[in-house]
Amino acid sequence: MYITIVGGGFGGVKTALELAKESTNQITLITDKPDFQYYPALYGAATGRSHLESWVPLTTIFNGKKNVTIQYDTIETIDPLAKILSGKSGQTYAYETCVMALGTVTTYFGIQGLETYSYGIKSAGEIEKLKQHIYTDVAEGRGVDKRYIVIGAGPTGVELAAALGSYLKKLSKHLRVKDSTMHVALVEAAPRVLPRMSEKASAKVLRRLEKLGVKVQTGKTVESATEDLITVSGELMTSDTIIWTSGVANHPFYKANADNFEFAPNGRIVVDSHMQTKNGVYVIGDNAATQFTGLAQTALHDAIYVAKHLERVANGQPLMDYTAVMPPVVVPVGAFWAVFEWRKIHITGVVAAMIRRAADFIGYSDILPIGQVFGIWRPHRVWHDEPKLSPVEAKE
Repeated sequence: MYITIVGGGFGGVKTALELAKESTNQITLITDKPDFQYYPALYGAATGRSHLESWVPLTTIFNGKKNVTIQYDTIETIDPLAKILSGKSGQTYAYETCVMALGTVTTYFGIQGLETYSYGIKSAGEIEKLKQHIYTDVAEGRGVDKRYIVIGAGPTGVELAAALGSYLKKLSKHLRVKDSTMHVALVEAAPRVLPRMSEKASAKVLRRLEKLGVKVQTGKTVESATEDLITVSGELMTSDTIIWTSGVANHPFYKANADNFEFAPNGRIVVDSHMQTKNGVYVIGDNAATQFTGLAQTALHDAIYVAKHLERVANGQPLMDYTAVMPPVVVPVGAFWAVFEWRKIHITGVVAAMIRRAADFIGYSDILPIGQVFGIWRPHRVWHDEPKLSPVEAKE
């Protein structure tokens, strides 16, 4: 079989790896990034841990996979009738079977000033920009009462807010900054933190965040932002460090090719019981309107299903329908503490933190050979990468 996969995230990479096990398959992976991004570790990369936990070169992942070709390009259009993809580079790609796994993008919901004045942690560039800003901020902020505002109390926002205070203290000590008071606030529009988890889990996480010194404001919406001010439900708050972790939208590729897809109310793409669209294209992971879309475990589950499905198609075997599976959720909240939830099981504290470490090991091993997993997954050293000043600031 000749399979073209678009997207280098969990879904795309896992699909390619599964299909590559059959030597007769020829796989082309088209992606706009040279690295696989391990999203669950991004908050750690933003608060001093090694970038190696968050980014793995695709060439490393597919080393030795002779039936996988990587093409670096941004796919802009699709013609399902002619079975042709067109890239930003001007190149076209004819396909026999196409699997779309583009993931989501950040959306600011049209909030004035937010895209300009907030920081993000969803890419290497965003994280480096944030760390550079925090480093300079702390180094020059002697005696200044600073406020860092994290917007969005989903898993990423909670993880970041919980780790940020400790990172700021370590950075202050590293820079020998004294008499510098710093506050971390977490703002969420929903009535509680981690709104997709149970009320019981949310309540425990709230208490943990407060214990860590995070000021939590729920039921509050961001209305606008400037360079040093943010308006939250009519209240003006001073801050030159606003970190946006809330709000994702389906990849804009689908709207740009709207005539070829059917959209669910949440903006995801409608697929049939075999993860196919009306035009025979496979859509998986965050892009598909399935029950547990938006989670890395779901993207991996989708990838394994599609790979097995294509194998059955090739071998003329009976086809099996896709079945959504509820994945467990585990969110770290500061050092040696996490919340784990799956069905009726609720665990918090050190045990849940150990489960998270095990989950990360499994997550890496889904993508990498076991030897490489041990090179990335290791006991966390909280202080890995010393933030560096820009050349201009270094001269000053």
